[in-house]
Amino acid sequence: MRHRQTTPSLNRSPSHRKAMFRNMVTALLRHEKIRTTSAKAKALRPIAEKLITLGKRESVHARRHAARFVRDKAVVKKLFDDLAPRYAERPGGYTRIIKLSARPGDAADMAVIELVEAEIKAKKPKKSKKRKGGPRTAAQDTAAAAAEVVEAEADEATEEAAAEVEDAVDTAAEDADAGEDSEADGESEDKAGE
Repeated sequence: MRHRQTTPSLNRSPSHRKAMFRNMVTALLRHEKIRTTSAKAKALRPIAEKLITLGKRESVHARRHAARFVRDKAVVKKLFDDLAPRYAERPGGYTRIIKLSARPGDAADMAVIELVEAEIKAKKPKKSKKRKGGPRTAAQDTAAAAAEVVEAEADEATEEAAAEVEDAVDTAAEDADAGEDSEADGESEDKAGE
């Protein structure tokens, strides 16, 4: 019987369940959004909310309590420096669970658990490099490396040429200014001679 047992066992031993929740709450605080089964999301919600509330206390004792459960020091720092101030005025309810369609393999109910008012960063699209057939050979690697060196040298030569052109333009401008000054001096002398 399961009298007075509030936490679902999720068919795991207590040590496995604790390790799983430590990993999940670390991932949730790091990414601010994770996809999991509905049962795991419902069991994870109170743990994550207690940690965010703990982050509001801002003391060494609270940091050490959080570090006992969260597996990454950077995530603990984020919890106390970013997340806790974000929810300083909020008295609870820091997470939301959004139900998704069933997982294709075993028809498990899936859900997304995310932090409310999360600053989700859009992922940059990956640049795909199209490769032609089979694995590259050593000769192809050498040719690619040589091509990169040639491109780098060409860039350097272009930069040097641009610098020389700029110097030539500056020198011509200075010569022109000097010529105008000498002409102006010559005209002033002519006027003085008359």
